[in-house]
Amino acid sequence: MTRSERLAHAARDLVGVPFRLHGRCARNGVDCIGLIALALERCGQSVPPLPRYTMRNRDLGRLLALAEKLDLEPATAPLGVGTIILLRPSAAQYHLGITGQDESLIHAHAGLGRVVEAPAPKEWPVIASWRIRKN
Repeated sequence: MTRSERLAHAARDLVGVPFRLHGRCARNGVDCIGLIALALERCGQSVPPLPRYTMRNRDLGRLLALAEKLDLEPATAPLGVGTIILLRPSAAQYHLGITGQDESLIHAHAGLGRVVEAPAPKEWPVIASWRIRKN
C-alpha cells in the first residue's frame, strides 16, 4: 500500500467521527484540519501545532503555510487516492478533504455533523492539492 493509499485508509477509518470546530481528536470530534492532522498522524507523520481560524476565512496564507509545515508536495492531475485537496465551497470559505476511491471525498462535514465519505461536490472548485512526500 502506498503512503497516499494509507492516508486515504486512515481518513476512511475516521468516517462517523463527530464534527467539532477546532476539534483535533476522534473521541471529541474534528474539523477539516483536524481530520487531515489525525489521518497524517495515523500514517506516522508528525504534525506541528495547527492554526486557529474561523469558519469563514478569505485568507489562504495559513492553510498554504500549514501544507509546507506538513512537508506535503503539490499534486498534479490526476489527483488519485489519498490526495489532500483544498476546496472553496463559497467565496469566503475554504475546506480540506482527502480523496478516496472512485473520486469520493473524505471530509469533516459541518452540515451533517460528522466525517463522511461521499462524491466530491462538483460545484466546489479545487484551489490546491498535495500529496505526502514519497521519501
